[in-house]
Amino acid sequence: MAILISGSVAYDTIMVFQDQFKNHLLPDQLHIISISFLVPEMRKELGGCAGNIAYTLKGLGGDPLIVGTVGSDFGPYAARLDQQGISRAGIKELSEHFTAQCFVTTDLDDNQIAAFHPGAMNFSHFINTKDIGVPVELGIVGPDGKLGMQARCRQLAEAGVPFIFDPGQGMPLFSGEELLEMTEQADYLTLNDYEAEVMARKSGVSIADLARKVKALIVTYGGEGSEIYADGEIHRIPVVKAEAVVDPTGCGDAFRAGLLYGISQGWDWPSTGRLASLLGALKIARRGAQNHQVVLADIKAQYEKEFGQRWPG
Repeated sequence: MAILISGSVAYDTIMVFQDQFKNHLLPDQLHIISISFLVPEMRKELGGCAGNIAYTLKGLGGDPLIVGTVGSDFGPYAARLDQQGISRAGIKELSEHFTAQCFVTTDLDDNQIAAFHPGAMNFSHFINTKDIGVPVELGIVGPDGKLGMQARCRQLAEAGVPFIFDPGQGMPLFSGEELLEMTEQADYLTLNDYEAEVMARKSGVSIADLARKVKALIVTYGGEGSEIYADGEIHRIPVVKAEAVVDPTGCGDAFRAGLLYGISQGWDWPSTGRLASLLGALKIARRGAQNHQVVLADIKAQYEKEFGQRWPG
């Protein structure tokens, strides 16, 4: 059966400014900024949390079902999904809108100025998962339009489909009460360390108590690895040393694809966490969120070499 991946589908336009922003911003004139940057280097990438997770999960041999709304400019993205054999049954095209887009300008110090246009993403609540007609065994609800995230959590809970709640960049959209409501509908919760602290403060519930509301709470710490709170234990997952540190964009999504794969295969949490960590390291060595190669046979070999144990199952 399919693994439902609800979240953003977006284009990322990434530009490089061959200087430092600080050389062009006058501290005493920030109230009247009018500035233009020459960006001779530019690339356009496929992105969005749902698209990124689906890409890696498909490479592992999973059956991802993206659920989200896109716009009239979706053609190139659709062609790539078709090429990869990723179903578009859960994607709704809204011709009067653009697909969500992020425009990022990076300087030589890796500082970023970004603008995000949600476009069609704001209407993801128009989709009801029960109308898609594809059997689903597991799901994840990631950053998307606010109403869409709430609707998807409710729909999956009502259908009895276990799912991960991953508020991510969407966390500022919700009150503490709303975050707790979606957490209690979910089976699993995943956050990075900053998001975990924000959620604890917003909700007034400690991280340990958040973990008791779900089967597992996964907290990532970037280069320090991750922790999985499950069954009254804390499983500490080591970071995998990357071949190179090139671009962190999409690393968290590759990590979440590993979580979905491990859960769907019935693996224990330490094995699931190690696979997720390996996939994050694989992604960070390549530019863009969907340009790393994911071949199951290669991943198995890397897993066994890295962790000194056989591939589960």
